Amino acid sequence: MFVKIVTSAVFAGFAAGLTAAVLQLLFLQPVLLHAELYESGALVHFGATGPVSADPDLGGIDFARDALSVLFTLLTYTGYAFVLVALMVLAGERGVIVNARAGLIWGAAGFIAVQLAPSVSLPPLLPGAAAAEVVPRQIWWVSTIVATAIAMALIGFGKGWGAWAAAAALLLAPHLFGAPQPAQFYGPVPPELGSLFAARVLGVGMAAWVLLGLACGWFVSRDIAARPAKPA
Repeated sequence: MFVKIVTSAVFAGFAAGLTAAVLQLLFLQPVLLHAELYESGALVHFGATGPVSADPDLGGIDFARDALSVLFTLLTYTGYAFVLVALMVLAGERGVIVNARAGLIWGAAGFIAVQLAPSVSLPPLLPGAAAAEVVPRQIWWVSTIVATAIAMALIGFGKGWGAWAAAAALLLAPHLFGAPQPAQFYGPVPPELGSLFAARVLGVGMAAWVLLGLACGWFVSRDIAARPAKPA
């Protein structure tokens, strides 16, 4: 069974990670490269003497950078897949229906917990954007993911108003507490570029997580169906 879990997680993570990597190269990398031109001073936003092209020359393809980005994305989503597959197997052993359709919901819940909820108070940032210290942001980010994941579990599997009230409290608590923010906002990158980047990060994440959930659900359901029936 352990071998099947590992195999399922690797295949599901690879499929979702490859999809995310392609979408990132198509939609996120051009925005990042554009922002780096402002960060380096090659383009100027504030105080510019005239309009700046919204479609600048972003240079050639950096194969080493692209390859590392793809590899990192594959490893990241494979790690997510291991967690998702393990949770699905545990749920299946407790009588929860696990299949590709249910996997879509698991994937959406994963996206909410890992990307959407933290982004409500700590959105994805471009290079050169103002930000608080890294460690406090990381602590808040991890705490928000954990709280949101527990809330998703309570919503999906909890029973009664008590569980749902606890879920609502967990969803709100990190944002009421507040994410670490810089003392002042500054940066050379146009805010329009920052908002485009944040929107595209969430869009790519949603597509990858839904595919990840679907793939994990399909592999786990196939493994469950292949198990020998338990003797009565």
